This record gives sequence, structure tokens and C-alpha cells, in this order.
Amino acid sequence: MFGVDIEGYTSRQWLRRQPSFLVETTVPLNRPALSLGSGPRGVQDARRWVVQTCHDIARSDLVECAELGVSELVTNALLHAGPPLSVRVRGTREHPRVEVRDGSVELPQMPGVGPADDDDLMLTFGRGLSIVARCSDAWGVEVEENGKLVWFVPAAQARDEMVEGVVTGETATPVSTQPSTDEMRIDIRGVPLRSFVEFQRHYRELRREVRLLALAHESEYPLAKDLSDLFGSLERDLREGIGADQIDQALQSGAATTDLHVAMPRQTAAKIGRFIELLDLADAFCREERLLSLARTPEQQRFQRWFLNEFVRQEKGEASLAWQDAPVSRRQSSVS
Repeated sequence: MFGVDIEGYTSRQWLRRQPSFLVETTVPLNRPALSLGSGPRGVQDARRWVVQTCHDIARSDLVECAELGVSELVTNALLHAGPPLSVRVRGTREHPRVEVRDGSVELPQMPGVGPADDDDLMLTFGRGLSIVARCSDAWGVEVEENGKLVWFVPAAQARDEMVEGVVTGETATPVSTQPSTDEMRIDIRGVPLRSFVEFQRHYRELRREVRLLALAHESEYPLAKDLSDLFGSLERDLREGIGADQIDQALQSGAATTDLHVAMPRQTAAKIGRFIELLDLADAFCREERLLSLARTPEQQRFQRWFLNEFVRQEKGEASLAWQDAPVSRRQSSVS
């Protein structure tokens, strides 16, 4: 795991080159999200919950800006978005990040940068994001398939200048749909659906976390930027090439396993092998408590190695190997 090479250095070398304070003071904030109701009580609950979290991680210096920012975001979501609505704190103790998730993919009105005028300073909550832009070291909107989250990294004190927000996610990363003239068929037999769904969920969390960490704190976490860029380069392959539509159909039928039959460019099948290395490197990063997404369990690792290796093996001309026949599957059964 620690021998994976990325951008000229191995993960072990990268971990050694980080400042020691990162290892000592980075504390995971992996507490569950707080679901919020649809009335004014939701704002109060979110504010109280975020303030308590700041105290719990010994970051009372961030309470004022965190409280102002989350009040604005929850009120905005209640007025202009839709359920489900929740609030969560992610990131690290050094750089905690407040996230408010709602069920709308419509982007909020993004304020500009620079000084806020006097009238803007008097706006009540829910009438814009300028308050968040002045109470944050960084902030933005992450668009997802079925909603969005608006996030901010609370500053130690509010400023007169507004920080520019960024938009990332589904609508911000269009992919090419050019057909390939060198397609091959990949058959993946006996895919356990529960394991695949866990894989999909873990990857989405990991992709989001490295992207937001890189946007807000690239200098402190250089590997997050490298991981984010490399995940982005594989985005189309992972979104279109691993049979997600067939998985959805099998889930709707109530099946426990399914066979996947996908067509993809030969070079894409070979490139998926790189994703296996990236997941190993991300695990090392997670275990050093620099990422909120948890490192994979041994069971998740075994499934993902089998699943992703099937693309690589078959690109080389080897016959498909069903999950129930794979050595990693038998090892998993023996420890269950």
C-alpha cells in the first residue's frame, strides 16, 4: 500500500514530508449528519449543533463565524430549496468544514467578491450568501445527482471582504460522449449488489472529500489535490463504464447478485487498473486522519480489487472470473 508512486514520490515519502503538527492535531469529525425539520426550529437546531461541535473539537475560536454561517445556509435552504435537509461537520480539527445538504440541484445566487456595502451588511438571514462569504476562509456549492450541499470553512473572525465561492460536482464536470472505435466487451459475473453499492457510496464520499479539501487547503494537503485531479481524469470511465445502469435494474428487481456486460474502449479498461492504486493511496491518507472518509475495510478492499481487476484482466485477454470463484471471495467467506 505504501509503495504507490504518485507525482514523483511514494505515499510513504509523502506522509513523511508533512509537517508534524498535522499528525498530532488532526482529529476526525466523522459524527453522523443532523437531520433538520422544515420550520424555524431547524435553524436553531443546526446552530446549536455546530456550536457544540466547535467546542467538542476545541475550536471555540470559530464559534461566532460558524454560527452565523450555518444560520444563513439553513435559512436559505428552508426558503429556497427542499427536503431532505441536514447539517454536518467534516474536514479536520485544523480545518473543520460545515456542510448543509438539501434536495434541490438549483444553484443559490452567488455573491461577488470584494467589500460588502452597508445595505448588504444589514440583510436578514436567508437573503443571500454574503454573510457566509465574509465568515469563511473558503466556501462553495457541491452539486450532486439528487441535491446539493453548500459548505464553508469558518474563519476565526468575519472580514469586510467577501471570499469568492466555487461550484463543483455533477454540473461542473461535463464529460465527453464521443464514441470509441476500439471497444471491447467486459463480462463481470456474480457481482454482489450490496458490496457494489458500498463501493459506489465510498467512492462518492472520497471523491467529494479530496475535492473540497484540495479547494480549501491545497498547500496543507498537497496529496488531496493530486488525488482529486487523478479521480477527475477517470470520471467518465467510472461513471459510464462499470455498468451502473445494470446495477440499478438488478437492485429494483430485488436480486442479491447480477452479471454485468459492458462495452468500453480497450485503453479505458487498462486505465481502470490505475484506480486500484489510487484507492490504496487514499486508504493511507485516510488512516493518517487527514481525510474524513473512512479507510476501506478488508472486505471492501477484496471486493473492489476483484471487481476492478476484472477490467484489467479481460483487457489482457484473460477469461472472466466470477466473484464466487475468485480467491479473494473465498478468503472473505472464511472470515465472515
